[in-house]
Amino acid sequence: MTVRVAVTQERHAGETRVAATPETVKKLIATGCEVVVESGAGLKAAYPDEQYQAAGAAIAQTAAEALNGADVLFKVRAPSPEELEALKPGAIVVAALNPYQDKATLAALAQAKASAFAMEFIPRITRAQVMDMLSSQANLAGYRAVIEAAEAYGRVFPMMMTAAGTVAAARAFIMGVGVAGLQAIATARRLGAVVTATDVRPATKEQVESLGAKFLAVEDDEFKNAQTAGGYAKEMSDAYKAKQAALVAEHIKKQDIVITTALIPGRPAPRLVTAEQVASMRPGSVIIDLAVEQGGNVEGAKAGETVETANGVKIVGIANLAGRVATDASALYARNLVAFATLLVKDGAVTPDFEDEILKAALVTHGGEIVHPQLKGG
Repeated sequence: MTVRVAVTQERHAGETRVAATPETVKKLIATGCEVVVESGAGLKAAYPDEQYQAAGAAIAQTAAEALNGADVLFKVRAPSPEELEALKPGAIVVAALNPYQDKATLAALAQAKASAFAMEFIPRITRAQVMDMLSSQANLAGYRAVIEAAEAYGRVFPMMMTAAGTVAAARAFIMGVGVAGLQAIATARRLGAVVTATDVRPATKEQVESLGAKFLAVEDDEFKNAQTAGGYAKEMSDAYKAKQAALVAEHIKKQDIVITTALIPGRPAPRLVTAEQVASMRPGSVIIDLAVEQGGNVEGAKAGETVETANGVKIVGIANLAGRVATDASALYARNLVAFATLLVKDGAVTPDFEDEILKAALVTHGGEIVHPQLKGG
């Protein structure tokens, strides 16, 4: 019996990505799966139906047709109520489910008796790196953040020496040196900006400097011991926080571009830039808030909007930055899904081992219930 994998259109407003590409369709078919793609699912990411057909997928005219008898549903975002209605009981759903915020969808998935896996919950272990969608999408978001900053900024990034005089290089400050922050540093450097970056984890200093940027922090004894053995940041004292805040406030005044990237799973994004700091920046400066969908790192940021302040600073709050490079973002995410599928499908049958550490960490609903320990009862 063949495993039927469905890929449907994304119905979330503004979502341009797709959960499979012609490349990953071929890989799924090679493992013994049958793949059905809803017509038009890949159009916004520049993957027309003809390419899926050439790769061996069947094209369904509607989501219900694609989902008819499907064992596995691959999505970028959570399925719509209509899609859940068309799912057979016990089907597997794999998507970025936004589980901490979107409790209604979790309840609906449980009611549909789906075994749902949240791609955000893939553990950060070596074996799961190839499945890590947070990293693959953050990498592209960090890149795109710099491109958006360059577009919004009324000047050039590199220093230019011309017959008419010299144009100074833009100064860019990256706040948060995770995957997105590192890519933002690398991209801003490639465009010729003078780049500085900050993070609460001392181990990131070396990464920042290896990319040719300058690290900004109050580097006292407390800072040097501010990381646990597991690589996580320790809570800093109020005295340290005050010193670091003063240093950052003074630094922001001189920056042309600020990009903030800090997110905390299950909690609102931490506030990194205050209204006073925004007001201290020069007219024409640009702030890109990558955390705007989770409440924002920047006071005054609004999701889906560019806010221009009284002093002429633009606070750009683009949601889903990875979706601005939909073709590549889809390609990387679809590969994450194919790698994850190897844990679900073996020898032409759906055989998930729910005790596998990766599946156990990502499983959110099963057997009609919300089963993830961090989500139960919430």
